[in-house]
Amino acid sequence: MAYAEKVDTVTVSGFVQSLQEPRTPYISPKRFSKALGVQVANLAQLTGVHRNTLRNPSSERVQGRLREIIKVITAAATLTGSIDKAIYWFRNEPIGDYDHKTAAELVAQGHSEAVLAYLRDLENGARG
Repeated sequence: MAYAEKVDTVTVSGFVQSLQEPRTPYISPKRFSKALGVQVANLAQLTGVHRNTLRNPSSERVQGRLREIIKVITAAATLTGSIDKAIYWFRNEPIGDYDHKTAAELVAQGHSEAVLAYLRDLENGARG
């Protein structure tokens, strides 16, 4: 992962706000899939829910899984310097310490905490 100037909290907040389901306190699966550049069916795989479940953005399971992905992306953004670079990293860059799986693959398997720990290690000076 290439290090860059840290992303500011306004950028992160703007990203998160852009994902809001209109007139609700929920993350919009449709907006989130668009931000990630994936089809809704692929977002369902990432979140570990059936694609029809994503039609109910008020589902606590859906919201919890979407928040996990947001945590990983925003943590990665602090290292890469941008949300776009963080999303690219999340989807595409294999992590050697985890059998060369991408962060997206690890999160889909329920290992978001391991990815966050990896990012904390990088932030604290470990080599990636």
